[in-house]
Amino acid sequence: MTATVAVEDRAAVLARTRATKMARSAHAYVRGSTKQFYEWLAASPVAKRVPEGPPVWICGDCHIGNLGPLADADGHVDVQIRDLDQSVIGNPAHDLIRLALSLETAARGADLPGVMTARMIEAMIEGYALALADDRNGAPEPQAVRTVRRDAMGRRWRHLARERIEGEDTCITLGRKFWPLSERERTAIESLFGRSGVRKATLGLFGHTPGGRLRVLDAAYWRKGCSSLGTLRYAVIVDVGDKGKPGDLALIDIKEAVRTVVPVAPGAAMPRNRADRVVAGARALSPNLGDRMIAARLLGKPVVLRELAPQDLKLEVDQFSRSEAIEAARYLAYVVGIAHARQMDMETRKRWHAELRQRRPDAKIDAPSWLWDSVVSLAAAHEAGYLEFCRTYALDAAR
Repeated sequence: MTATVAVEDRAAVLARTRATKMARSAHAYVRGSTKQFYEWLAASPVAKRVPEGPPVWICGDCHIGNLGPLADADGHVDVQIRDLDQSVIGNPAHDLIRLALSLETAARGADLPGVMTARMIEAMIEGYALALADDRNGAPEPQAVRTVRRDAMGRRWRHLARERIEGEDTCITLGRKFWPLSERERTAIESLFGRSGVRKATLGLFGHTPGGRLRVLDAAYWRKGCSSLGTLRYAVIVDVGDKGKPGDLALIDIKEAVRTVVPVAPGAAMPRNRADRVVAGARALSPNLGDRMIAARLLGKPVVLRELAPQDLKLEVDQFSRSEAIEAARYLAYVVGIAHARQMDMETRKRWHAELRQRRPDAKIDAPSWLWDSVVSLAAAHEAGYLEFCRTYALDAAR
């Protein structure tokens, strides 16, 4: 078993892990550089040409890895946005640009020619437009997505336990991903699930009555992705059920709600509490996920509790073949478009659609010039940022 990490050593280990992950590839760097993305975009000569779309809830960090199958309360699986940490009421154009940059770096990592990136961005606009037009046929699912969705529908608790907590029982295996809690943390987590509001909401997620059984069986600090650095992140196994009846085991992800770095639409009325903001964004953009989230406070900080369903999976870049690249771009943009469009009336959709179809008369690509030019500008800034990051990482590793 891999050695665990003590509470006092977490920050240093997490910082090294984050740096190593971001240095692995240009696409991994995109996923870990949300703040830099908006700084680069604001400094770009294209920034003033990006249109102000209708103010709706947006993901804010709309890259490929943040899309994937999600189960609703009845176990039905849809591909939706999976991570709403940065969700705000903002400009939907920002989600399009972020997704386009993610596709560009993925294409470059797969050694696809630049013309393929141009075709992928054209396909993005096609897919997004289908969502705005409420086209029930939608964009066809790539084979990789169909495979992941099919796998998701057949998953049960044993699959989730084996994958997430590296076991099939009621204990979390400590090691590389899960670290021991301090007594203060353990007491706070047990107290959290004892609060009437959290208790009632958690039982309700599984269709149990407010007077049902809810027990914390085990908990650990969760080293997950790049987002754990400096924030609260815990995995908790709970037993829920009605008294005298068999219950259910569930895995709850507790995640600190962080400050957003995404530009907010002027005059937008959003919850001031960060956890409430994340939950509101999830319910607007990804109802399958939003209905399984609870806003709370833990150790004096706003947190979001999320039930992790066995069917929740992530789409990875390497799951898409070269032949699927254009189809994947069309489909992923369609998924994002559905999330945006459900918040707009038909007239607003039509206006936004018309704005997206505008392009320069001399354009060589069938997509808005501001989108293509933004990707070109951001790709250059991203490449410079990535290489400088790798230089610093190499120097630190040599010391």
